[in-house]
Amino acid sequence: MFLSVISRSIRRVASQNPANLARPFSTTSDPKESNNDEPIDMENPFEKEKIKCILCQHNIEPSYKNVQLLSQFQSAYTGRIYGRHITGLCKSKQEKVEKEIAKAQSVGFMGFVTKDVKYIKDPKLFDPERPIRSHKY
Repeated sequence: MFLSVISRSIRRVASQNPANLARPFSTTSDPKESNNDEPIDMENPFEKEKIKCILCQHNIEPSYKNVQLLSQFQSAYTGRIYGRHITGLCKSKQEKVEKEIAKAQSVGFMGFVTKDVKYIKDPKLFDPERPIRSHKY
């Protein structure tokens, strides 16, 4: 029944304009026609954009001497270093920031428990209350 309905509709289209019926179900070995069925090279429309960390975007290397930058990644009240899920840094930059903060603290440029008062009003690179990626805790 279903095939008869399809064949009737194809005959109706062909009777209106025979050029519309250009062998839709042909199985030829002509290479020109066989290439029409190959996939088209195009970008993946569902692929997400790669998100770069803020230090990689601006090509910034953290240093223990740049206390103002390093203090952005330390809590003002507890001195705790924020994690990757909050800062949005890539793994290598996060490790480098943690290492440089520890170095600056051991040298005496940064405090262990609190942030220096002159850096508290600096613009925020991220919001610690709203992490970039969710965390299991």
